[in-house]
Amino acid sequence: MAAGYLDILRARHAARLLAGTLVGRLPNGTASIAIVLFVRAEGGSYSVAGALAAVYGLATAVGQPLLGRAVDLYGQPRVQLPAAVVSALGMAVLAVAGTGSPALAYAAVAVAGLFTPPLEGGLRALWPSVLGGEDRVHRAYAMDAVAQEVMFTAGPLLVTLLVALWSPATALLVINAIGVLGALSVVLSEPSRAWRSAPREAHWLGALRSPGLLALLGSFFFVGLALGSITVAAMAYADDLGRESVYGWLMAALGLGALIGGVVYGARQWAGAPERRLRVIVGLLAVGYLPLVLTPGPVAMTALAAVSGVFLAPAVACSFIVVDRHAPRGTVTEAFSWLVTTFGVGAAVGTAVAGPAVELGGTAWSFAVAGAGGVAALFVLLATGKVLVAPPRTAVAVRGSENDRNGAVEPGFSSGHQA
Repeated sequence: MAAGYLDILRARHAARLLAGTLVGRLPNGTASIAIVLFVRAEGGSYSVAGALAAVYGLATAVGQPLLGRAVDLYGQPRVQLPAAVVSALGMAVLAVAGTGSPALAYAAVAVAGLFTPPLEGGLRALWPSVLGGEDRVHRAYAMDAVAQEVMFTAGPLLVTLLVALWSPATALLVINAIGVLGALSVVLSEPSRAWRSAPREAHWLGALRSPGLLALLGSFFFVGLALGSITVAAMAYADDLGRESVYGWLMAALGLGALIGGVVYGARQWAGAPERRLRVIVGLLAVGYLPLVLTPGPVAMTALAAVSGVFLAPAVACSFIVVDRHAPRGTVTEAFSWLVTTFGVGAAVGTAVAGPAVELGGTAWSFAVAGAGGVAALFVLLATGKVLVAPPRTAVAVRGSENDRNGAVEPGFSSGHQA
């Protein structure tokens, strides 16, 4: 199982690109907890902290596809690094100025979110030229999904460590400085400097003119909604028991399940159309969420949380393949960025819906929101089956093309774009 992942990491530039991207995304992955801890240390309320975090999240959702389109038009170094620097400066303004001026604080987090570099989409656009073979690229997508789980687990721990050693303001500054270094490592690499998007048709909708991509985004909005609602539902469950530590166990179990599922999924080759496989995986994901409404004791609930997470990373990894197949020519970074945005917006909506659900019907109702989100995600994929049938792809990649400067793409594998 590990041999396939080691094969990818041994490929030239692969380990550097993966590590640089994960480090570069640390500010985004830790922003919510870092902002909350900083605002509380400044004497602000949870309402103010939540509002600032929400502004950051909304600005990120707006900025990702816009910056992704800019990457497709102008290349990675010209967009990724300047965006990372501006985003870090926004957070630095918040750390230095504090929350004494609400207008400045909101403007700072808005700038930080809006200019969050689309490193996630950029990495997935680079994999074909770095790895070549289709099976290796698909395994890299799975490894990418697993690595995200590690980052979203380790990142908050790093923030809390920096807060304990120094202060929340220092944590904000250090995390964002590290993020700039990660982005710098990526854009200075040969694949990032050489990568060029395929020629694109001028169209104001960009990647969104693909019906297949729209169908996928509609589904993953509800996957994000399910995951966002679980974070609130798990907290409500822990409050019911009067044991805050249970919340940590539930979220850790969810992450562990995703890690296991992603590792197993990426360790084998899969036959058949990824669109069909995605419907099966999302169906299993929905089935995994439904038993959470039973809200049994802590041990059983932790086990259910782990099971519910098993198909999350495989669903995300498979969605990367589908995005790659359906993105209009010359829009691959933008298309991946739209997936990030849609998933994040769905998670925010899930968080907002789960709160009232707890108040109206108790903890079980908030977990029911997750189950409903999973079912809705499956329904969208089933209802849009016709548009999710990928059009024929070019059988042989053209060597020396804009997306294959190093001639790394093997015959029979397209470089990630379609006409």
